[in-house]
Amino acid sequence: MEFTLELKNRINYIEKKMKAFLPEEVGYQKTIFEAMNYSLNAGGKRLRPILIMEGYRACGGLGEDFLPYSVAVEMIHTYSLIHDDLPALDNDDLRRGKPTNHRVFGEDMAILAGDALLNHAFETMLAYAKDSDRPDLHIRAMYEIARGAGIYGMIGGQVVDVQSEGQAIKKDKLDFIHINKTAKMIIASVRCGAILAKASDEKLQALTRYAENIGLAFQIVDDILDIEGDEKTLGKKVGSDIDNMKSTYPSLLGMKESKQIATDLIVKAKKSIGIFDSSDVEFLISLSEFILNRSN
Repeated sequence: MEFTLELKNRINYIEKKMKAFLPEEVGYQKTIFEAMNYSLNAGGKRLRPILIMEGYRACGGLGEDFLPYSVAVEMIHTYSLIHDDLPALDNDDLRRGKPTNHRVFGEDMAILAGDALLNHAFETMLAYAKDSDRPDLHIRAMYEIARGAGIYGMIGGQVVDVQSEGQAIKKDKLDFIHINKTAKMIIASVRCGAILAKASDEKLQALTRYAENIGLAFQIVDDILDIEGDEKTLGKKVGSDIDNMKSTYPSLLGMKESKQIATDLIVKAKKSIGIFDSSDVEFLISLSEFILNRSN
């Protein structure tokens, strides 16, 4: 597999399909549509929507039942980035090499754009689920995303992250932040796709373990890149963790041990999906290696 090409094809597929779900920029409230679309169209790895698609396909799913959920999860991820960049949180000026939403539209409209994307994500999922022939599966899939994004997932992790700034915290608290703030939405994504494909409990649990491991590894690599990364490649300022006095894996354990832990997590991730036919999870295996070695 030529992974770089396969990843690009998947990103292009998601972005092309996503356009049908974006609001048209007309009407008295057109500014909010412009702000939503500005951040949604800013690029990125589209990791979470691709994981929904791959979880679905790995478990034998056919067709595009996963698509509204892939689009919705990217809306949720984008809203979280808009709010994360605000002066009250990380106060960032750049995101993916472009001015952050509040720098273009103002703080008021950025807050509303994040709110709008979160709400529109659930509108998108519910519009599809209510007319499906298996609403039970769609409700389960939506629950995974809702919980992964909520107070027992991303928001919960963000709360502890904000409250821990300027403090020396222990590794178990840092793991709580990383697992909830980052990994829970990755877990929710792959589980959502698997559930829509009517996965067996064994396959669902295997994919869950895979996602737990790559999710934590993803955030550890983020910690490393905030120190060693290239600002132009990352498309955002490096050193923000230090500026915001945040505890990270490198600050607690050192760079060498942090890299080893990330490597070990990727090994575990690949082993966890050994129950699948290799052809069904070839992309997921390559994706885990990409996460470890990424530069942005």
